[in-house]
Amino acid sequence: MTKPFDALFDRVPVPLGTWIMSASPLVTEATGHAGFDWAVLDMEHTPLDLAGLVSLLQANLGSPMLPIVRVPWNDAVTIKRVLDSGAHTLLVPFVQNAEEAAAAVAATRYPPEGVRGMAAMSRASKFGTVPDHFRHANTQVSVILQIETPTALANLEAIAAVPGVDALFLGPGDLSGTMGLPGQVGHPDVQAAMHDAAQRARAAGIRIGTVMGQVEQVQQMREAGYHFVGLASDLGLYMRACTGALKQLRDSAPGVHGNY
Repeated sequence: MTKPFDALFDRVPVPLGTWIMSASPLVTEATGHAGFDWAVLDMEHTPLDLAGLVSLLQANLGSPMLPIVRVPWNDAVTIKRVLDSGAHTLLVPFVQNAEEAAAAVAATRYPPEGVRGMAAMSRASKFGTVPDHFRHANTQVSVILQIETPTALANLEAIAAVPGVDALFLGPGDLSGTMGLPGQVGHPDVQAAMHDAAQRARAAGIRIGTVMGQVEQVQQMREAGYHFVGLASDLGLYMRACTGALKQLRDSAPGVHGNY
């Protein structure tokens, strides 16, 4: 049986995604129907908790959008609980080396391949109704590891070579900060590092993704060789539309919004 993450690339050559930062089931559902191929349900930088995650996963069922859950940290207990909640594709932040990569993979696997605890009754097994769940679950989980620092970049090939790692994901924001250029994603040095990472990942035979804020930047990353690319976030796109519309209205009729 094909993993959901692998099936994504059977449908689309370079899948386009976004970030769900609102922690809203309704926005998640709408985002899927808008046509995004995948979305990161983010537990690292948002108020999203486990109960909320279940609601987002349920809301997403009506669309073909692939849910990728970013866990808050490379922690076996958190990963176990997220998987039990029904997630099957995980994004693990701030992986620095092969040892941390191996720990992330082990946390997603039932013994003897890993250390994931077994629960007889969970959403992952459809509440115990999936035949041989413990025997087959390991083959359906995908692990994407986030590369966010120069140290991780230097270890890219070693991280990619860890068995069970399905893809890498370059985080441009944190990379710019750890390079001493916080927020300067477009800086030539950051861009050079991102282009180099794409080429090295392809040479290593592993998929690599990233996320950018603007359509033009997404196009550049596709041309640079990234296999899957995200565009901004639900809140970012919403705020951009709101501020842009308001500016257009106010600029077209100065003084209309003044005192009443």
